[in-house]
Order: sequence, then C-alpha cells, then structure tokens
Amino acid sequence: MMTIDTTPTEATGSSSLGADGPRIYVACLASYNNGCLFGRWIDVGEDEASLRSEVAAMLLASPEAEAEEWAIFDFEGFRGIEIREYESFSHVVALAGFAEEHGQLGAEVLSHYGGDLEDARTALEDRYAGAYTSLEDFAEEIASEHFASVHDSMKNYIDYEAIGRDMSLSGDIITFELAHDDIRIFWAQ
Repeated sequence: MMTIDTTPTEATGSSSLGADGPRIYVACLASYNNGCLFGRWIDVGEDEASLRSEVAAMLLASPEAEAEEWAIFDFEGFRGIEIREYESFSHVVALAGFAEEHGQLGAEVLSHYGGDLEDARTALEDRYAGAYTSLEDFAEEIASEHFASVHDSMKNYIDYEAIGRDMSLSGDIITFELAHDDIRIFWAQ
C-alpha cells in the first residue's frame, strides 16, 4: 500500500520568477519504491546549482536512509512545455527561461520542433511573420506587398482565403492558433 508523506513540501528555492513561475515536484525514489511518496516542490530559478541544492536537501530529509535517486513527478508554470521525469537540471532551467520569455507561443513552437530549443529559438527569431486574425488577412498583406502593381479593380478577384490556405497546406508557412482570431504565422524556411 502506498502512503503519502504529509509533511509540508512547499517550495523553498530562491526563484526570482514569483509564485506563478515554473516549478517542479521532485520525489525521492527510495521512498517511492518503499511505498511512500516523499518529495518537494522546487521553484526553478536561473541556475541549476540551486536546483541541485534543493534536491539534495529533499533527499537528506527523506524517511529512507541514504536516499540518493530522484525523479521529477510533476511540474507547473511552464506554459505548456512538457518536462520529462529525468530531465537534466540545466535543461529544466533553460526550459523555464524559455517559457517565461515566450509564453504559450514558445511552448507551441517548441512542441512543433520536437522539443529542440535551438530550432524553436531560431524560428522565433528568424522566421516569425507576425500575428493575424486569419490566414486570409496574412495572404492579403503578403499580396499587397508583392503585387502593388495590380490595378485596384482587379484586387476584388483575388481569393486571399484560398491563397492563405494553400500556403499553409503546401508547407510554406507554419501556423499556431493561440486563441480565436489570434493566429501566429512563421515562414517554414
């Protein structure tokens, strides 16, 4: 039978990210393997040394003698970015910083690029086309920039909705719908 340690496990890390900032729940595996869930919520600060220190303190307080193995059992405040059970502390800190800097859009882009922070950063810095209410609005803006010489009487015959849809389906652009009327568009290359 699994028992749960009811000792207060509030985060004690020294994060400058505030109460809603990224944090992880790190559990002692020796306790877990012996039927007791023992761990601590830890604020993810700006360096991995503080995370290591907090985990070491949690392991020292474990009800199991000589506890030394840990795992991340839960996380919050990462704005949709997934944290794996055995993620390195340096990567957790990097993901927390990325989440704080880029929010939900960053999480969506990171997921699209398979969790590769470098690819996600490159996309955000070099390929971002902007925020639009629809693909039609995006296509109309692109067309107006590139087809300025089209006579005004002919512009009513251009199907901007189809152009935007075709750009998305052909892979020329990558879209992320963050909310109704809030589509973020990136160039694929």
